[in-house]
Amino acid sequence: MREFFAFVRKEFLHIFRDTRTLLVLIGLPTVLIVLFGFAISTEIRNVNVGLLSSDGDLPVMRLMEEIDQSEYFTFKGSYPSEDRIEEAMRRGQIDVALIFGKGFSSRLYSPEGAEVAIVADATNPNNASMEVMYLSSIISSYFRDDMVMAAMMSPSAGYGSLVPNLKMMYNPQLKSSYNFVPGIMGLILMLICSLMTSVSIVKEKETGSMEVLLVSPVKPINIVLAKMIPYFVVACVVLINILLLTIFVLKVPVEGSFFWMILVSVIYIVLSLGIGMLVSAVVRTQIIATLICGVIFLVPVMMFSGMLYPLESMPAALQWFAQLIPAKWFIEAMRKIMIEGVPVRYVTNEILIMTAMAVIFFAAAVMKFNDKLD
Repeated sequence: MREFFAFVRKEFLHIFRDTRTLLVLIGLPTVLIVLFGFAISTEIRNVNVGLLSSDGDLPVMRLMEEIDQSEYFTFKGSYPSEDRIEEAMRRGQIDVALIFGKGFSSRLYSPEGAEVAIVADATNPNNASMEVMYLSSIISSYFRDDMVMAAMMSPSAGYGSLVPNLKMMYNPQLKSSYNFVPGIMGLILMLICSLMTSVSIVKEKETGSMEVLLVSPVKPINIVLAKMIPYFVVACVVLINILLLTIFVLKVPVEGSFFWMILVSVIYIVLSLGIGMLVSAVVRTQIIATLICGVIFLVPVMMFSGMLYPLESMPAALQWFAQLIPAKWFIEAMRKIMIEGVPVRYVTNEILIMTAMAVIFFAAAVMKFNDKLD
């Protein structure tokens, strides 16, 4: 019995002496609970709404004021044509648009009734369904009160009617795979590139072979490149396999340029490899490298990239944090190119940000290797 308690005491001392393990045991569950509590939400918030109303009906403008006051929607302004509506949607300026025809108010109170078109970006079908449902409810409730009041003031005119005309852009069938595939691509490429690179290099540190490389005449930047190239090739093979499965098995159409889709993916692969190289230069054990790449990177990619949950529904602080997640920019760019089929000028912002991140992580990894050489 004494030996048993001595063993238990030894294990406690081992845990408390290893500060990194203690931080993982105590800190990680706390962080995950806080993040999950704030980030996971089935509600939609801060949905950007555009308007097309040719004659600027007063009831329509009052409706938009009421929609803007809602916690779920933000009125972004009026647009002169459907082409401008579609362009704004492709740029990500609006998520849904309301289109009112000429003479909407006069037809609203007539026996024939009026019609409003609700156009939503359905690249994320779950969000689009909820956005359309919420807006339809608000519009119907708002004008129902006006129609009842008009009928009470003029009983002979009778009740008018309002028919919402729903349109889902880019994904009319609301297939979840359209939203799922770009997110899974971002998750898989990040894990494969960063995890494989960091673990393999840290393994050399543990066996002592990395010190031999560092004291050799080979420059650190050449060491980094030599380590990255094999994993770059493996990641490209994985990318091709994913695309083949996406097109021929999941039947997800590639609406945009295949060249730009590959280029965006290659930039993201280089960025992920740079992250793995930086991790390998900082940590000393495979366990810590696996923990950082497999857990600490996994959770932000799933939670803050827009892969599973809309970023607009999160608090402002977490939305700002999401801008630092590389997968967020990759997934946005792939959705625009693959699903929406937009020209490359609409994803220039995402490409530049990922390129800048890749340069920063790659330079940091080389500098860290230089420090170890010194």
